[in-house]
Amino acid sequence: MSPLTALIAGSGALPALLVAERPDLLVTALDGFLPQGLQAKIIFRVERLVPFMRALEDLGVQEVIFAGSVRRPRLDPSLFDAQTAQIVPQLVAAMQGGDDTILREVVAIFENFGFVVKGLKDVAPAFLPSAAVLVGEVNARDQADSVRAALIVDAMGAVDVGQGAVVAGGMCLAVESLPGTDAMLQFVAQFAPHPNSEARVGLLYKAPKLTQDRRIDLPALGPQTVINAANAGLAGICFEAGGVILIERDALLAKAAELGLFIWARKK
Repeated sequence: MSPLTALIAGSGALPALLVAERPDLLVTALDGFLPQGLQAKIIFRVERLVPFMRALEDLGVQEVIFAGSVRRPRLDPSLFDAQTAQIVPQLVAAMQGGDDTILREVVAIFENFGFVVKGLKDVAPAFLPSAAVLVGEVNARDQADSVRAALIVDAMGAVDVGQGAVVAGGMCLAVESLPGTDAMLQFVAQFAPHPNSEARVGLLYKAPKLTQDRRIDLPALGPQTVINAANAGLAGICFEAGGVILIERDALLAKAAELGLFIWARKK
């Protein structure tokens, strides 16, 4: 008999898509970051993290997987129970760092409690495409831009900043920070120089941070990302094969074909 796995869901469409692939998952969610189109069996708060983990244990849960978007929640000191209060110093210290630092601490807390933390690769690998040009064609200029973009994203990852960059003709037009990919693409659409408005140039590149735990917080792309990349005048989207989640894959690829963008899962 397979061990019971709990999905710890955040907001967005990914948790529901994951449950469609794995209906055996026990769905839980963080209060304030409920998943789209999915009913959680348990809704919990960070201030009551230990009672939440006890509840999972009582239900026979042995494994957990994280999926969906979560921002740093505001903590209410009045809601802490005695056991969770003991791990507050760990959480507060981690919150002084970047997202990767926080997530590593969250994973460590669950593992110290005895849970096995699984990644999307373990539970639903189809969400992580292997190396291939999935739509369109990639030329020598795109290949050169991808090399430059990968170097930039790796450098940002070393200081736990972001997972994406936009490069055109070897020039970095924007990098991803706290506001996210959509904000970066909107910036490019408004302010980046496009020497020839008739032709699409450059690419969006996404990849996990070099040192991040790939069981949690992998970068993701969805149909809206394709629309935003098109609005920014880009030729396509490139991402690290096996390291980026495609949300609504069929719709994403169809939208890219419609708008004339390439989608390239690039080998690291």
